Amino acid sequence: MGCDGGTIPKRHELVKGPKKVEKVDKDAELVARWNYCTLSQEILRRPIVACELGRLYNKDAVIEFLLDKSAEKALGKAASHIRSIKNVTELRLSDNPAWEGDKGNTKGDKHDDLQRARFICPVVGLEMNGRHRFCFLRCCGCVFSERALKEIKAEVCHTCGAAFQEEDIIVLNGTKEDVEMLKKRMEERRLRAKLEKKKKPRTAECASRPGIAQDSAGPSKGKADKPEADPDPREKRSASAPKGSAANGSASGKAGKPPCGALKRSIADSQESETYKSIFTSHSSAKRSKEESAHWVTHTSYCF
Repeated sequence: MGCDGGTIPKRHELVKGPKKVEKVDKDAELVARWNYCTLSQEILRRPIVACELGRLYNKDAVIEFLLDKSAEKALGKAASHIRSIKNVTELRLSDNPAWEGDKGNTKGDKHDDLQRARFICPVVGLEMNGRHRFCFLRCCGCVFSERALKEIKAEVCHTCGAAFQEEDIIVLNGTKEDVEMLKKRMEERRLRAKLEKKKKPRTAECASRPGIAQDSAGPSKGKADKPEADPDPREKRSASAPKGSAANGSASGKAGKPPCGALKRSIADSQESETYKSIFTSHSSAKRSKEESAHWVTHTSYCF
């Protein structure tokens, strides 16, 4: 059907060639990455947070994602590495005084210049529109351009004065190489945190036993430091007595129990005075005849 009435088809209409690769507009990509939330795809609004890989989010969107991690969310993969609110850092951004926003476009007859950024570097003054590399510090959340950190080398934050290390510097919306490097750092940091948590209960157990820790910590300060004084001869006798009784008990087959007749002895055979002997019931003076002894009779009420 067709090709009648003098129509002449062209070659590209009859022959299907290879499909052209669609190229992404770089300007549109920069606008999407620096002005919109990675999770909700809404315009970034304060409070703005960043993850350990350098991606920008609205804090409300991150909280909603952590509360409801459903599989229906297609953009959940972009934040799969965020396990708690501690994995993100709230950013301290400096406003751009030249940015008007929607104030001058009340009637809708004005072109919005998306290349003009809302925030700038507080040190150098570069706009945070994606054309310049920006980074933030994990320790305090302050945002600077990479040029400012290179030109003004310091181990202290330029805004708040907090000390930081090279590992605390995270590039915002970096390249694939930057993301891979940040991912390795993130995994190492989390492994280190797990090891520290495992060590804490062990140290708590050692602290709860101070006596055992002190004995095992160093050598004993016994005979080397101070010679012990000779014990009293009475203590020697008391110490030697149980040893002999233990030896006799082990020989008779009952370890730890002395023989019955070893401890019992008659007071009459002792060499004590008569007044001391009269205290005990086994003495002759304590014994009474049947006539002298009282006869106790108990009465109950039901006998009467």
